[in-house]
Amino acid sequence: MRSVALGAGLVMLLLTALAANADEPWKEKLAAAMADTARPAADRARDANRRPLETLEFFRFRDDMKVLELFPGSGWYTRLLAPVLAERGTLYLGLGTGRVARLIDQTPSLQSAEVLDVGAELEPTDQQGVYALGPVSFWQDDLDLVLTFRNLHNLNAAGRENLNDAVFEALRPGGLYGVVDHTRRHMEPDSPQNRRRADPVQAIEETLRSGFEFVGYSDLHYRTADDLSLEVGDERVSGRTDRFTLLFRKPSG
Repeated sequence: MRSVALGAGLVMLLLTALAANADEPWKEKLAAAMADTARPAADRARDANRRPLETLEFFRFRDDMKVLELFPGSGWYTRLLAPVLAERGTLYLGLGTGRVARLIDQTPSLQSAEVLDVGAELEPTDQQGVYALGPVSFWQDDLDLVLTFRNLHNLNAAGRENLNDAVFEALRPGGLYGVVDHTRRHMEPDSPQNRRRADPVQAIEETLRSGFEFVGYSDLHYRTADDLSLEVGDERVSGRTDRFTLLFRKPSG
């Protein structure tokens, strides 16, 4: 009986290991995208700090998902996501897509990505570097995952509410919303030093108000050397800021 029980246990361990590796091919695709020689050296230099593999793991990313990347900027994450999703999934890009649209036109490996024309404009406010965003729709309702990297701090409170509402609308029931941003002290008044930082407690509260469930927090980008007192572009902290990493879910019911 003991040997039978041990045999059954080994089978279960093997099946568990096989199941755990079922989604592993996307990691190989990501490694290939990171190693692409066409990728800028400045992008590669940020890999150790930004930890894309671990970050996407935390966000429960798979290569068969419909994914929306918000405010893709110059395309740091787009260069990684587009090749990984090209075969089995879909990558959409929304808001602030001017630079990345030009990059896609010039880069064959990224041309599977689709830029969404949402017709939304960012309007300056009386705070430097902070913008207003009106009501917006991505014209989707079945996305699996929406990602935003270091962008919430660029919007005022009303803009963040409109963004979170639009993300909620775009996700399927059970869909996920991953957020990374530079950390600000909780309830700290606005200042030139913290204008590109966001309060993680406030971010959680605001996202919950749009109907999301809080899934969890990761310390992947926790940096003890950043005491949160310096502007994120300051040479003493640039590229090494403390960032919060949050995951939310649209309820399934």
